[in-house]
Formats: sequence, C-alpha cells, structure tokens
Amino acid sequence: MFMALHRDIFWVGRQWAVTGAGIQAVDQRLRGVLDIELARLWDDDLVQSRRAKPGVNAADFDEALTVARERFPNAAVEAAAPDPILAQMKALGVIETPVVPAMKLRAEGRLARFLPQWRIRR
Repeated sequence: MFMALHRDIFWVGRQWAVTGAGIQAVDQRLRGVLDIELARLWDDDLVQSRRAKPGVNAADFDEALTVARERFPNAAVEAAAPDPILAQMKALGVIETPVVPAMKLRAEGRLARFLPQWRIRR
C-alpha cells in the first residue's frame, strides 16, 4: 500500500514536495520513511539526518525546507511566548479557564464487534 501525498500541495520539486503534512518525498515507494511532519519541521537533528541519507538530492531538499519553514513558522517559539496581558487577566481571575470533564470509556472487557454502533444523522 502506497501513501499518497497530502491533498494540500504548496510546492513540488524533483524529489521533495511541501504539503499540508510537512515535507514529503515525491517518490511514494519510500512509503513515508523520509517524510518530515509539521511538528518536527524545526528539529535540526532530524532535518540533518534526513539530508545525510544516501540518494537525497540536497539542493532540492534545502529548497523544500526553506519553502516549508516560510509557509509554516515555528509553532514552538510562538507557543513559548504567551500574551502577557492575557496571562495577567487569568492571574487576576478576570478570565476563567473552562474545566473539561474527563472522558470515560465504558468498553473494558467487551469485544468491539458486540458494542452498539453509532452513526451521525443529518
């Protein structure tokens, strides 16, 4: 079974493509082994290990990396710097964070084929 490229394709080179999933190899016979997902796009160790693999077109990979990093800015840097006004309002109690109840699974010890099925009705 071959993995297809993500449906959102932003750039295609000779060997690499920038898609909605990150950087993907155009040759789908690799089955996603060399792909880099969006969450790990800024992990330099992973990027260098993929670039050092035999058979990788380094120029095409570097261009794909540049396009992907421009398209998807580093989310870790943005998440590390929260809005100071929002943090102060939460500390003063002006804004309350909602409490989400934990989900409970009630299927322990039962076979999945005997559980009732659910469907979304339109």
